[in-house]
Order: sequence, then structure tokens, then C-alpha cells
Amino acid sequence: MSLLDTLVRGGHLRMLDREFAATLRRLDPATPELVLAGAALASLAVSHGHAGFDPAKPKGLLEDGPEWPDASRWTTVLAESQWVATDSSGHAARRPLVLEHGLLYLRRYREYEHRLASRLRALAERRPHTAGLADAAELDAVRDALFPPGDADPLQARAATLALQRTLLLVTGGPGTGKTTTIARMLVLLLAQARLAGHAAPRIALAAPTGRAAERMAESLQAAITRMASIEGFDPAWLDGLPDHATTLHRLLGTIPGSPRFRHDADNPLLHDVVVVDEASMVDLPLMCKLAEAVPDGARLVLLGDPDQLPSVEAGDVLASICAAADPDGAAAPNGRAGLGDSGHPPAVGETRDLFAPAPLVAPVAAPEGTSFLQGHRVHLQRGYRQSADFGLAPLAAAVRDGDADRAIALLRGHTLAGVHFHEDAIDPIAAGASTLLPHWRALAGASDPATALAEAAHLRLLTAVRGGSQGTRTLNTRIEEALVGPRPPTHFHGRLLLVTENSYRHRLFNGDIGICLRDDRGTLVAWFPDTATEAGTRAFHPAALPAHESAFAMTVHKAQGSEFDTVWLQLPRQDNRVLSRELVYTALTRARRGLHLCASEDVLRAALARRSERVSGLLRRLRPDAAEAGH
Repeated sequence: MSLLDTLVRGGHLRMLDREFAATLRRLDPATPELVLAGAALASLAVSHGHAGFDPAKPKGLLEDGPEWPDASRWTTVLAESQWVATDSSGHAARRPLVLEHGLLYLRRYREYEHRLASRLRALAERRPHTAGLADAAELDAVRDALFPPGDADPLQARAATLALQRTLLLVTGGPGTGKTTTIARMLVLLLAQARLAGHAAPRIALAAPTGRAAERMAESLQAAITRMASIEGFDPAWLDGLPDHATTLHRLLGTIPGSPRFRHDADNPLLHDVVVVDEASMVDLPLMCKLAEAVPDGARLVLLGDPDQLPSVEAGDVLASICAAADPDGAAAPNGRAGLGDSGHPPAVGETRDLFAPAPLVAPVAAPEGTSFLQGHRVHLQRGYRQSADFGLAPLAAAVRDGDADRAIALLRGHTLAGVHFHEDAIDPIAAGASTLLPHWRALAGASDPATALAEAAHLRLLTAVRGGSQGTRTLNTRIEEALVGPRPPTHFHGRLLLVTENSYRHRLFNGDIGICLRDDRGTLVAWFPDTATEAGTRAFHPAALPAHESAFAMTVHKAQGSEFDTVWLQLPRQDNRVLSRELVYTALTRARRGLHLCASEDVLRAALARRSERVSGLLRRLRPDAAEAGH
């Protein structure tokens, strides 16, 4: 039996993967079986979040797959196929597959990697239009007000100063490290630079991958602006030109119905001078490529994010690859936590003024052979600001991030972390949280108005790792609905929390948006969603007119990414599951602002922290030639 037949009979392939292989066979019945199997697996790999398929490590895609052929022989057969382009074949346009650096790509995804790397290089090597135009002494006064020497975080000051000199900047850090505060002050500095130079204020766009992430970005920026207004010696006029809203990346780029293209691209770039993207770890390879190409020459692209979080649901682990390429020792640290910018270590507080020293800006030159052109374009923030005295999440989050299961379990069992509760071996969060969860959801139905109900709903969320099984969102949501309204609940009912699962530009509702069903003044059941543009703060829809949606009492960690809640209940499955990873647990924990309840067994938690969320990709190698790893 051929490898392809074994994969098909084993149920490992989707219909799309099988049809792709079948098409190649119809076009040329003599196509070798190893090529057909490779084509199907390259297609399957994209659905698993990989940019390509690695014939040398097929178990990375299918742990329980068949007996695999010798990797060297497989690669040789692929390289000789008319369907596979290689370096020697010049990536012939008619060939649907590309074999490069040992990875087998669907052509489109190889092109996304290549184009993204090329565009990032162009952005990194260009000088901003406004660099060096303002009077240095006047600009120093603005910087001193924003970042008082000896008081401000030197790394935040460094990030803002680099923004004056770079068209590409990465600002990374864990939760509560001040990324939004840094960006707010950075934007003020850019506005002041233009104003002092006698130029028009730069046109600024704020964006995020999801609607909720965009809303949270705007909320955080407004809070940072309010804090800035109280700084001694601060001129409120510096705030003129700051945006008051954020949007989704799809809205920013301009979707074209029925097309994978956007209205804004390399030929029709965005009309902005600064583009700031939050939650960049959620941005997949195709979207990041299209975003980078739509940023006009001379404009700035600023990416914010935490590379230790889960990568995007779709193909690629883009932010982690970019961060690894930007760090001096990034090739040895695929998760992108290795360095802090140029120096690899945070400067002492006394060095703050050196960060403000004008850096010589010369014509771009090629990076030395074997190094990355991105080095010097990243600042990794470390100082924690969000941590309050009554919530001790930070030590646990650090242990989980580092995969230190012994430390994490000791912290959980020690009951010494304020606000952190470990429900060891609990497999039913509804029972474990009987005094909290159901009363919270019942109270939503009695809220005075939809805006209040939505605000209250955001205080608490039950997160899971999986959708299926007794600890998955499907079962838990069904049980919660039955507990709220009785057996066989209607599709929509008063008090039902909703999660939109597909983008609908007609409704202006997007994947990840949260709403609630409540009766209006006439007793009609209506689905309400947040809308800061309206006086009431909400928009109403007939439930039957909504795009695809599901209940949101319990959500997967992936769906919660980009959101925050006062209290998080995290339920891990009873048995180990390959979707579990330290990145998933870390992402879930860091959604909590004030309280965390973790329901898990020691064995499952250890298995999760021992597993990395690995993605097969060649982007790091393209960004950093000395990086030999294909997957991370």
C-alpha cells in the first residue's frame, strides 16, 4: 500500500489535501506516490499552522502517522518532480510546490515567507522621512518630560527613541510591562518631532488582529493618555494628533469581498505615516506579509506583542521568528526572548541619558554576512507595572513560560500566590466554581442595560484548551445553558453570551466579538454588541441575522487571545492532548488581571509545560542566515 493510501485510510488527510494529490495524479498519472503524499502533507501542514512540511520530521505533523520513508530518498524524489520547484529550477511559476532548505511548501506560502522577509529588510534599512528634522534641544525637553531621567524605565525610553530613527520597531514584553504606555509616549514624541520641525502631524493608525484586541488597545491608549496629561511640565498640545480609536487589520487594509487580496497593498499603500499593531503574535504569515507590503516607503511599522504567547491560529509563528532574528543570540532562542535590542541586556537607570544621544543615521548598508538586518530593531520590556499587591501571578507565569513544571506546581500547591487558586485534579469547573460561575452568569440576565451586562460579562471567563470532550467548550457551554434555562434550551435566550466566529463586514462584527442576548423594552429578544460610537455604547441585532456564532460562557484559550478578564478559570482536559503546550497555558494565565483559578492534574500540567507550540517555518532562516532551524 502506498504512503498516500495509508494516510487516506488512516483518516489523516482532509478532503482538500486528498483532492490536491488527486489533481496532480490526474494531470500526470506517472507522478511518484511520494510526491503525491508530500503534496497532500504540505497542504495539511498549513491547516496545522505550519508554513511548510518537513520530510525529515514528519512526526511533527502527524505523531500517530504511518511508517515514514527515508527522508533523504523522499527529498530526492520530490526534487526530481515536475510539480516541485527547487533552487536549480528557478522556482518555475507553473509548479505548485517548492522544495527549499529541506521544507516542502505550497508555492503560495513560500512566496509569503520570501516577500515578507524582503519587505522587512526594506523597512529595516530605510530612514524615516522625519528623522533628524527637529531641533535636538527642544526635542530633548519633550523626552525629559515623557521619560524623566532616573525615574522612567530606560527600556521604554529606548523604544521611544528608536522610533525616531527606525521605520521598523518591535516592542515586546509580557503582560503589564508597559507596552501601551511606551507606545503612547512614543507617538507623542513623534508628534512633537514633526511639530518642532514645522511638519504636519504624522497620520497614525492603530490596529490589532481582532475587534476585541483593537478595542482593548484603544482603551489602554486612552488610559495612558490620561496619565500623561498629569505629568509635570507636560504640554497638552503634544497630544494633538493622537488617534482616539483602533481598528482590525482587515479593516485597515480594506477587505475585498470574495478575494484574498486587500485594497491596500504594495501598489496602493496605506495613507499613514505610522502603523502600530498590537497583539502581533496573533498575526499569521499571509496577513503579516500583506500588512508589511502595504506600509508605504518612509513610514513606520511598529509591532507590539508577547512572543511567548500562542502563535496565530493560521500558518506561521511570525512574531517569534522576527524577534529571534532581531536578537544577537536569537538563533538559539526560537521563542524570541533572548535579547533586549542592540545590547542584549537592559541598561541601568543611570544610562538613560545615553539612550537619548543622537544616533548617527547613515545610508542603509547591507547587514554583515551571516547576521540579521533586524538586529537593533527590538526592545524587550521587563519591568512589571500591572502586578498588584493582591495578585501574585508573575512568578507562576514565569515558571510556565520557562517550562519549569517543578517550580509551577510548587507555587500552586504552596498557596502563597495572592489571587491564584489551584483546584488540583478538578475535572468539572462548574462544580469547582459552584459559588462563583453560575451566579455570575445568572446575574447578567438581570443587568440594568446591555452595556452594563457586557461590562459585567468581561469580569470573568471560563477558558478551556479544547473544544471537544467533557472538559471542552461544547460540553461545558451546553451544561451551562441547561443550568441557566433548563433542559433543551432554545438557540437564543435571555442572558446568553455570544461569541462571533466569523468576520462579517456587513454587520461590522468580527471573529472574537462578544455579545449578549437580552430582551429590549418591548420584550423582544435582541443580541447586543459593544459599540463605542453610539451613545448607549451598544448595537442591537436580531439574533437570527447574526453571522456564525456560539455560546461564550466557556471559550478556548485561542479565542480569548487578545482579551483580558478580571478573573479567569482555566480548565485543562482530564488527559494529555497534543494541543496542550506551555504557550497555551501561559497565554491563558496572562488573560487574568486580578484572579486565577486553575483546574488541572499534575500529570497533565507537566505534560503541557514539557511541550512547545512548534511551527515549521523557514522565515527565521530568511531573516537571519546563520539560523539553521526550520521549525520552532
